[in-house]
Amino acid sequence: MEKKESRLNKPEAGHFKRSGGTGYYHVREFRVTEPEIYEIGQDITLAEVVKIGDQVDITGKTKGRGFQGVMKRHGFGGGKASHGSGFHRAPGSIGCSAYPGRVVKGKKMPGHMGTDKQTVKNLTVVDVREDENILLVQGAVPGAKNGLVSIYTKA
Repeated sequence: MEKKESRLNKPEAGHFKRSGGTGYYHVREFRVTEPEIYEIGQDITLAEVVKIGDQVDITGKTKGRGFQGVMKRHGFGGGKASHGSGFHRAPGSIGCSAYPGRVVKGKKMPGHMGTDKQTVKNLTVVDVREDENILLVQGAVPGAKNGLVSIYTKA
């Protein structure tokens, strides 16, 4: 998405001026195998890179779920629901008493869930709509709607 020149800071403005393009909200660098085909400031469309039937890897940031308990975060079973047990969604025992006398690292406990980098591999390209610059793939794409993703083609 293009960014107005008035909203660019000085380093961004200098970078875009040198490349001969307009400002963008999101800028990423990618390593290319054949650098002689690309020029600085060139816009690359999906139709140039992928075609129908190609296999692609898509990387995105998963949906954030905030602070979650062990049942949602790690799939724990929980305790009995009846007979007044009082143990429903808690994690249970978390460590030993004498040795090692601490909670071991990596113990599955409640905490922040989501907003992790996730890559889904080997998705098949179903359609490429050149006029709208849209890529349709078969399978799950990580992240929320309208989120940023990186698409890597199989070389």
